[in-house]
Amino acid sequence: MKAELQPVLDALQSAFGAQPSEFREQARAVLAAEHIVAAARLLRDAHGFNMLAALSAVDYWPERQPRLHVVYQFKNLDKNLRLELRVPLDGDEPELPSVIEVFPNANWHERELWDMFGIRVTNHPDLRRILMPADWVGHPLRKDYPLGYEEVQFSFNFEEIDQRKPRPQD
Repeated sequence: MKAELQPVLDALQSAFGAQPSEFREQARAVLAAEHIVAAARLLRDAHGFNMLAALSAVDYWPERQPRLHVVYQFKNLDKNLRLELRVPLDGDEPELPSVIEVFPNANWHERELWDMFGIRVTNHPDLRRILMPADWVGHPLRKDYPLGYEEVQFSFNFEEIDQRKPRPQD
């Protein structure tokens, strides 16, 4: 982890009770959903993180507490720093506030969180599906989403296939 990130992690920990850690030399912090907007503002205004590079989620089902982690990747382009914030969410109907007011490019990312994971983003100006059809039922990237599949074609005629196999002559 770069030494320049330590003051940033300390600020997140003292202001929001974030739990800093490191994974594969990548700095990260875990914080509660109610602090994500203020934390994003702090990163942008006080520490120069001027880009929300990525926003996604991870489903840990059948675990329920937390069921999901929303993962934010912030970048400070001037100092070439990267920081990951994780927001754990419990239950089957998770919610978290929108960060669009701080990082406007979060718009489509947050719509994708709703569409794929069913994470309701409060205060979002246009929360609707972005990848799936509007009448789709369910959220396909949840681990408890039912898998739809077709039977493999040759499973219906395995006897016919078996008869066509070459057999050793007696």
